[in-house]
Amino acid sequence: MPRRRKPPAGSRFARGEFQDPTAWLSGFVAYLEAECGMSPNTVAAYRRDLQKFFDWNRDTDRRTVHQVDIATLTGFLEFLQGSGLADSSVARHLASIRMFFRYLVLESILTESAVDLITSPKLWQRLPKVLSPDMVNELLAAPVGSLDRYARRDRAILAVLYATGCRVSEITGLRLTDLNLDERYARVTGKGNKQRMVSLTPMAVDAITEYLNLERSDMVRSRTVDEEWLFVSRSGRRMGRDTVWQLIQRYAARVGCGGDVSPHTLRHSFATHLLAGGADIRALQEMLGHASIRTTQIYTHVDHTRLKNVHQSCHPRG
Repeated sequence: MPRRRKPPAGSRFARGEFQDPTAWLSGFVAYLEAECGMSPNTVAAYRRDLQKFFDWNRDTDRRTVHQVDIATLTGFLEFLQGSGLADSSVARHLASIRMFFRYLVLESILTESAVDLITSPKLWQRLPKVLSPDMVNELLAAPVGSLDRYARRDRAILAVLYATGCRVSEITGLRLTDLNLDERYARVTGKGNKQRMVSLTPMAVDAITEYLNLERSDMVRSRTVDEEWLFVSRSGRRMGRDTVWQLIQRYAARVGCGGDVSPHTLRHSFATHLLAGGADIRALQEMLGHASIRTTQIYTHVDHTRLKNVHQSCHPRG
């Protein structure tokens, strides 16, 4: 069990306050945002995971952070697994709790953390779903003016997702000032507020230009607040991630891609197709905005065709 550090005389903890673990949640969130530079989506995920742990703890052991031990943590993980969560989700909850308790150690609220003694469940590496180039072409051509109210906007979104391999949050966060259509690039803000330049294909530039000239101006005519955003909703506001996910689902169903196609599917397809074309994995890492090349290396397992060709051309008996 973590050893309790004697609180300073007269502090709120010494007066018996802050026994509930949630007392430190707001400070932890501020730490994630200010010092760790995590994105709002990541911070929200940490908060949700921790709140689930706090709720479970309140309904069972009612332990303070100083009383949380291996038995408490094991009980919570067993609860998550018993509720049907996948191992990957259980591991994510544990990562959130581990970060929270490390913050408590950093703030001298605890002298050590029992969470570090718990190992994450071993995960199978899942290969991402990838669309063939022909299927991608069908998806990009799916929005039709006679069927879809904002076909030009939707074509531009699909084209930019596949042209850049960006995350959906990076696409919805694009501002007009982030674009340089003459030089065919855009500036995107990724995880941890890190910015990078991404290239735009001629098709993406044409789709954006058509959307800007023929559609977007009418969508923002009644608004001035959100005019900075590139992709806007029918009310002229910045588009949300869920809206983009829904429109991709609709077009995927229309062309027969299957029901599990998402914005990330286009990101995976972008990466796999670049590797198949001979792209260097280090360059791909920069394009995708991965902090570690280990994350990028999953695509070397997806692109079986490229590896087969390399084997046939390089092996003495190929």
